Amino acid sequence: MSVFKRAPIAVRREERAAHIFMLPWFLGVIFITLGPMIVSIGLSLTKYRLVGKPRFIGLDNYVKMFSDARLMQSLKVTFLYVIVGVPLALALALLLAVVLNKGVRGLSFYRSVYYLPSLFAGSVAIGVLWRQVFGAEGIVNTIAGWFGIDSMGHSWVGDPKTAIWTLILLHVWTFGSSMIIFLAGLRQVPQELYEASALDGANKWQQFCHVTVPVLTPIIFFNLVMGIINSFQNFAQAFVVSGGTGGPTDSTLVYALYVYQQAFGSTRNMGYAAALGWLLVLIVGVLTGLNFLFSKKWVHYAD
Repeated sequence: MSVFKRAPIAVRREERAAHIFMLPWFLGVIFITLGPMIVSIGLSLTKYRLVGKPRFIGLDNYVKMFSDARLMQSLKVTFLYVIVGVPLALALALLLAVVLNKGVRGLSFYRSVYYLPSLFAGSVAIGVLWRQVFGAEGIVNTIAGWFGIDSMGHSWVGDPKTAIWTLILLHVWTFGSSMIIFLAGLRQVPQELYEASALDGANKWQQFCHVTVPVLTPIIFFNLVMGIINSFQNFAQAFVVSGGTGGPTDSTLVYALYVYQQAFGSTRNMGYAAALGWLLVLIVGVLTGLNFLFSKKWVHYAD
């Protein structure tokens, strides 16, 4: 009988301990996530330049977006960056994951080497290096000269026609994290599926298309959603490569960089920057919702 009396007390103690351990997370959500979100909603309805008090202007910041030419340019650049960069990065990650899954010697070494760009690509140092590599006297022009292509003196990051493509290439170069996830997924593909398809006469390419890819569709979907979200938040690469201007002629003006310019640039229009931030939330939310909606047609789960 005493056992039943002590059990509720023990359960309450465990619950109390669990709540104490979860307290830092709850405080972080309240003060680091929910708090700033609520404040940013209020700021988006004001005119605030970091000095003085915010002045309420209603929905004027949102109405202003429809006539903001630079905003439209930033959306154009960002969508190009996402539409081209994300699929290329996923394709390269999947390709190398398939190759490494074949039992390559030194697999741990190759996984580390390919994953490193994902860790450092957002750093200032890599951005500066990228400017040098694709600069007028960079290694890209030097290598092109070896093949008889005279491009010395042409800055790839300084040309409006090619600047955004250097950023896309930098994004594709950061395929490491997706590759590791694909590699883990490939290890879970049942070997009997390959054996059964081989008995039916399927070659390696047919096995890849009709066995590997369908089994990996949940992982492809996850990497796709995360890739789109991360790409819309790209800031450091564009800031460093363009020197914070989004140039030349706004050809590298990604959305996050434009928000930064509005908030901390010469205008210091923090209210408008907050409104732009919520527009970004809306865009990413809609795209994520569409991905989940259409995933029912191509993502195959075990059940």
